[in-house]
Amino acid sequence: MRTDLFDFHLPDELIALRPAQPRDAARLLMVEPGAAARLADNVMTDLPQLLSPGDALVFNDTRVIPAALKGVRRRGEAVAQIAVTLIERLDEARWQALARPAKRLEPGDRIHFGEGGNACALGALDATVEGPGEDGVVALRFDLSGPALHDAIEALGAMPLPPYIAARRPADAQDRSDYQTTFAREEGAVAAPTAGLHFTDDLMQALDARGMTRHFVTLHVGPGTFLPVRVENTEDHRMHAEYGVICEDIAEALNAVKARGGKIVAVGTTSLRLLESAADADGTLKPFAGETEIFITPGYRFRFVDRLLTNFHLPRSTLFMLVAAFSGLDTMKHAYAHAVQERYRFYSYGDACLLSPAERA
Repeated sequence: MRTDLFDFHLPDELIALRPAQPRDAARLLMVEPGAAARLADNVMTDLPQLLSPGDALVFNDTRVIPAALKGVRRRGEAVAQIAVTLIERLDEARWQALARPAKRLEPGDRIHFGEGGNACALGALDATVEGPGEDGVVALRFDLSGPALHDAIEALGAMPLPPYIAARRPADAQDRSDYQTTFAREEGAVAAPTAGLHFTDDLMQALDARGMTRHFVTLHVGPGTFLPVRVENTEDHRMHAEYGVICEDIAEALNAVKARGGKIVAVGTTSLRLLESAADADGTLKPFAGETEIFITPGYRFRFVDRLLTNFHLPRSTLFMLVAAFSGLDTMKHAYAHAVQERYRFYSYGDACLLSPAERA
């Protein structure tokens, strides 16, 4: 499909720079596809009444690491400021990272993060550039390794806010809690599963009282989730790989929910992508541990997920293509136009929508 079919106008002032407080005060647009799509304005605290007893919510329990580091590259008398976002741990001392500006880095360059000498206690962390990769990605070998490297990154790193927020303000201490779900557990993401940011303990208890069950899977969200599709045709886009896990007991429990007529409600596109990656052609969920590069566009036949709770996404992004596949492109363009008109807040710190699937032929 042509990428420009997934474009839409969004005023910059609707991009949320901070989340709603409290988290479950965010607005929630319910979208019911059909010949005349039905839209209903709600708030997140209404969610228990919009679902049915016996439904199962599936959350992504990945934990965001403070993966954004700022450093200085020194090459003789030449000095350059370098910003990196850690992407993937390669071993105990090496990380793959997205560097800006990558053109100022060569193999063998030293980058000094923090201040002082090469000791975590002094607030410093040094790395050697091992080699450039594609699209600004480099391999870094840190002087520290193992737990010491982990602690140094925790001390010196900042939350890797999406570009549309980072361009307007720097990350700060508040983002350490704001950009993390309350149920984050498995460390490894460099972007938050943002639909999960809306949940509070009170909302979880209200869902329990209403008779819904909650289940946790893990997909370590990568930086590619923010990127628009730059090719003219979706068939030419290469999807980023992300590592995910669905335990055997979770797969069994969710299959049992389906068998007794309950709906599977994916909390976020990351949960949906993992569930769809693990479901077989007959709609049975299998245990999963590995990488997924699933790219969902209109025409995809959903195997397992019945409803989707998600934020409002970027134009031309793989995530807007996914929601268009789930509820229909015309329906989602109509829903987004309504959200713009009603001043919903967009993107990672923005409001949410609860989607039902389009009728399938």
